[in-house]
Amino acid sequence: MKTQITELLGIEYPVIQGGMAWVADAQLAANVSKAGGIGFIGAANAPAEWVREQIHIARQITDKPFGVNVMLLSPHADEVAAVVSEEKVAAVTTGAGNPAKYMEMWKNSGIRVIPVVASVALARMMEKCGADAVVAEGMESGGHIGEQTTMSLVPQVVDAVSIPVIAAGGIGDGRGMAAAFMLGAQAVQIGTRFIVAKECNVHQAYKDRVIQARDIDSEVTGRSTGHPVRSLRNQMTRKYQALEKEGAGFEELELLTLGALRKAVVDGDVKNGTVMAGQIAGLIKKEQTCSEIIKELMDGMSNVIEHVRGEI
Repeated sequence: MKTQITELLGIEYPVIQGGMAWVADAQLAANVSKAGGIGFIGAANAPAEWVREQIHIARQITDKPFGVNVMLLSPHADEVAAVVSEEKVAAVTTGAGNPAKYMEMWKNSGIRVIPVVASVALARMMEKCGADAVVAEGMESGGHIGEQTTMSLVPQVVDAVSIPVIAAGGIGDGRGMAAAFMLGAQAVQIGTRFIVAKECNVHQAYKDRVIQARDIDSEVTGRSTGHPVRSLRNQMTRKYQALEKEGAGFEELELLTLGALRKAVVDGDVKNGTVMAGQIAGLIKKEQTCSEIIKELMDGMSNVIEHVRGEI
């Protein structure tokens, strides 16, 4: 399937794997790319040399395009930005800040720059900075979220910018993918569904928690601090919300979540760790390979479109 995004990135399918912190390593990213989408290594707060090592591992697995997600609030952001430029990865997605100061360096290295945005204003700003595309991410997604839903955000961003728009947040199957394209998106970014990919190295307990999730199991903490995060409810989220109701300060709340994502992803403590996942977790029922996931997404979208054509 050809779209502006598949042409821009040189990929077969308009499916982008989200660069999830502690989840999206070289193994996952490379296998998504091998399957015809494009995978992204999540740099998060990792040091630059870890990112370089992951890039080298990914290149041993695939010769297809892959990228790195750069978290701009990371204390290592400058060094990571330099490494991805030196390594000339195919693309960079960015979050938690403005990548303008790295734009020239990345562009000179032939890297496609695709910031994640949660508002029309930020999308316009990124276009002016020279972004090749933007990911419009709705609040249905896992992890740090904005305030608008995917349904409302994507068409407004599509109307506001001339660069291609990738839809993210609440997309977990072919139906959601078809809906994103109807809203004007040129591709979808998917995170939660890839957590349960067989090639994903997260702890099995984390995968099982996502697979067992119901539609009501996703909730948001951190609204009182101005940094809302969506994850699956557990003992930690209940304690966090109780502290928020009591008026706990930022430092006390931050202490509760310190290292909590690693605790869930690496150690498998899904009771006291942060199990980041989007609202579509309830749709996910089994582990599959990256190739099976992408094929199911594409087949599902085609079936929906054919059904709609037949009804009109």
